[in-house]
Amino acid sequence: MKQKFAFPLTLLALAAAATAQEQLPTVSLTSRNAQAPVASSGFGDTPNARLPLQALRIDAERLSELGLQGLTALPLLDASISDSYNAVGYIPQFKVRGFDLDTRFNLRRDGLPINGETVLPLFNKAALEVLKGASGLQAGTSAPAGLLNLIVKRPDAQRLDLSLGWESANNRFAGLDWAQRFGADQAFGVRMNAQAAQLDPWVHDSTGRSRGAALAADWRLSRDTLLEAEVETHAQRQPTQPGFSLLGSRLPDPKSVDLRRNLGHTDWSLPSRFEGDYGSLRLQHRLTADWGLTLQAGAQRARTDDRVAFPFGCYAEDDYSRYCSDGSFDLYDFRSENERRRSDATRAALDGKLNLAGLQHRLRAEWVHSRYEARPQRQAYNWAGSGSVFGGGSSSADPTLSDENTVRDERSHEFGLTDQVQFGAFEVFAGLRHTQLKRAAVRTDGSRATAYSQSFTTPWLGATWELARNLRVYASSGQGIESEVIPNRSRYVNAGAPLPALRSRQTELGLKAGSQTVDWSVAAFDVTRPRWRDLGACDSSAGSCTRKADGEQQHRGLEAQADLKWPGGGLLASAMWLRARLNGSADASLNRKRPENVPSRSLKLSVRQDVATGLDLQAGLVHEGARAVLPDNSLLLPSWTRVDASARFSHTVGAHTLRWRLGVDNLLNHKAWKESPYSFGHTYLYPLAPRTVSLSLNIFH
Repeated sequence: MKQKFAFPLTLLALAAAATAQEQLPTVSLTSRNAQAPVASSGFGDTPNARLPLQALRIDAERLSELGLQGLTALPLLDASISDSYNAVGYIPQFKVRGFDLDTRFNLRRDGLPINGETVLPLFNKAALEVLKGASGLQAGTSAPAGLLNLIVKRPDAQRLDLSLGWESANNRFAGLDWAQRFGADQAFGVRMNAQAAQLDPWVHDSTGRSRGAALAADWRLSRDTLLEAEVETHAQRQPTQPGFSLLGSRLPDPKSVDLRRNLGHTDWSLPSRFEGDYGSLRLQHRLTADWGLTLQAGAQRARTDDRVAFPFGCYAEDDYSRYCSDGSFDLYDFRSENERRRSDATRAALDGKLNLAGLQHRLRAEWVHSRYEARPQRQAYNWAGSGSVFGGGSSSADPTLSDENTVRDERSHEFGLTDQVQFGAFEVFAGLRHTQLKRAAVRTDGSRATAYSQSFTTPWLGATWELARNLRVYASSGQGIESEVIPNRSRYVNAGAPLPALRSRQTELGLKAGSQTVDWSVAAFDVTRPRWRDLGACDSSAGSCTRKADGEQQHRGLEAQADLKWPGGGLLASAMWLRARLNGSADASLNRKRPENVPSRSLKLSVRQDVATGLDLQAGLVHEGARAVLPDNSLLLPSWTRVDASARFSHTVGAHTLRWRLGVDNLLNHKAWKESPYSFGHTYLYPLAPRTVSLSLNIFH
């Protein structure tokens, strides 16, 4: 990353003359793939339409169709997903059904646990899966948002696909996707993906660069055995975008400030750097006609330099939850360099069918072992001066390593069992997972050591009833576990002690239907999640604070999705209504309040229509309802709506097919605060991206 970035002009030349890949099928708006299995569901190859749960599968072709390049696209595609501290140049973070998708425990890569405290690229991903809701059956520990699973591209038919793109202000990227099969009966396959980008987004002073490469190979050892291997490396270097905040007691008018301003830009600030390497092996062997064995292992290595000139609070008004009334703020020099994270996982799964008492059972037994290590260094967090949302201020760097960081270790063993059985029109899905967990943490100076072990079992039960052909009603009930330890600091009476396993509970009822022209589903859900907080004075005095479970967060909602097709076009729609509240706290003032940064409703629409040979037009709408800005709900972030439009044109040149795409996001250039994360006692505001124009070209055969 130290060498000067050179935009790959060679790929521009290749784009004009290369032999391109096989032509993709006609693009449709189908992104949920109701007939496709959901690998992360725990029920093998059962199609999504038959599962008693809600899940979303988004193929790479769908992302390309919409001109979307990264994980930040997820909130545009489904009403249940929203932003949660999503900053340019930083780690993407999301909410699902109003709960945070925990970057430590809610992410998978080809079904294996990975850590999301780094940038996760999509250039070599075939699809994204989002499993919604409590996921104790599928994961040992996870927040009740569900799971995000990244599915890696594997060798398929011969292809050579070249892609080029440009986006205002001046983002540019080039990509390569090549695959080849060879040998007797094409037993060997190789697929290579590469992408390089010059990052120059709509946020001022945020220029950076990104590059990555991946190689996947497989070997069909016999008709019953497949061995797969893949590696990936990626690096990104870019300044981070700090959030705006309240100005004293008021919510700033988004039309009165320059939303493109990078509040962390100074003459001494440094970009953040994220580097990641991944690799995995997978052996699939068919034991008999009804039974199969999967052995899988994966490793992730992530290195991070987290650096930002960080606006935080207002010393002049003695309020560190927001900026000063006049728009000024205190500026801190934050640097946590050479953070290293290591994740390793192994998995063995046995799938098969068994006839018992005249009924056929589809069984899966699974064992997963995972290990996670975090090795940060001492960090800097020093007052460096001041700034203003309107510009100006004075500051100077102070990189003194003044603060200790936390070294973490975790080991887990998970044992899962699922069963799926049919009774005429009824189909029952059942399962449980037992988890044995060991965690330890210590400060980088060797102080405040903690260690604990926990074991817990999370059951799950669901059933569907086929009311008519391709129409099912379903019900399910499941749990999820979060595990927390109290900081080992003298202020806590119970310092270093683990909290009891925090068990979320979810019930869900729904309808699913599908045909050649329309797929749709409706689901009602009720999720309760225990909360914990600090009680007492919680000052620097010894024993002034107690952390304990206190009340719960209850999210009740209604989701609806529809995928409607007609000759030459289609409509993809999703909507969610959500009532999220805090209940049962010993502090009555907290009860019946909305949690911060959770939209009350969402609507996502996308429509496509062919208008001429090779030409289609698309339009999209994203609407999100009001969010609570502060814990006391005294301020609400207004709802907002964004309109997008695009046109795609395909034509042939000789044996090659060229597909052009011109898109305009936020067509009406609407100005709004899109989200209001509340973190470490401070309110942040992130703006909606302004009108953005993009142009891309794909060349394939």
